[in-house]
Amino acid sequence: MDNDKQNLANAMRAITETAPQRFFATRPTPCPYLDDRMERKVFTELTGSNADELHHVLANNGFRRSQNIAYRPFCENCSSCVAIRVILGEFRLKRWMRRVMNRNSDLLMSRCPPRVTQEQYNLFNRYLAERHATGGMADMTFDEYQSMVEDSAVTTEVVEFRNSHGELVAACLVDVMDDGLSLIYSFFAPERSALSTGSAIILSLIEDCRLNGSAFVYLGYWIEDSQTMAYKSRFQPIEALTPSGWKPLEP
Repeated sequence: MDNDKQNLANAMRAITETAPQRFFATRPTPCPYLDDRMERKVFTELTGSNADELHHVLANNGFRRSQNIAYRPFCENCSSCVAIRVILGEFRLKRWMRRVMNRNSDLLMSRCPPRVTQEQYNLFNRYLAERHATGGMADMTFDEYQSMVEDSAVTTEVVEFRNSHGELVAACLVDVMDDGLSLIYSFFAPERSALSTGSAIILSLIEDCRLNGSAFVYLGYWIEDSQTMAYKSRFQPIEALTPSGWKPLEP
């Protein structure tokens, strides 16, 4: 049994101890991260009064959330997607991180209820048009964006970042976990790309969680061979999910 299937088997055992749960698998589709590969996902629904508890168990076993669906990769002959989380108790800002934070020192962060505004959607649209114009989310309507943010059975927030003029220049959708935050999706004003504002979002949330005594910030999947996903390993110290549990990911 390869690592991914072993991880999934471990997850199934842990989840069924919490609550009876039905799982489904998608058909193979082209992988959005690695050329010439196909992806499959296994998924389940997050509903009911125990959704937060179930979500926590799922996240600790490598699942991610999209609206009221929790999913994880289930690909044939590929285990490149690795669930990772930042270890906050050991985290210290490195020199490059301080430079990023200094370049974005104008940002004021506020954690808000998951309610969509036109201002958010306009920024989201600008970000996609500049950085992901050919992606699957590029033509997302206001109603679809609203569903992404507000259709959640678990505790969710929108973290907004405003500049010194009060303008919304970045945002991140996060799930509040028992042991920290799970970062779902972030976006920022395209003209701030040279300031590394995407990294500043992550660093700001790491520092906020660390000061609040949380244990982890979940960064989703790290893919070493993907240009768009490999950057996540820079936020050391990091744990990666393995068949024998969460283990340190070496820099």
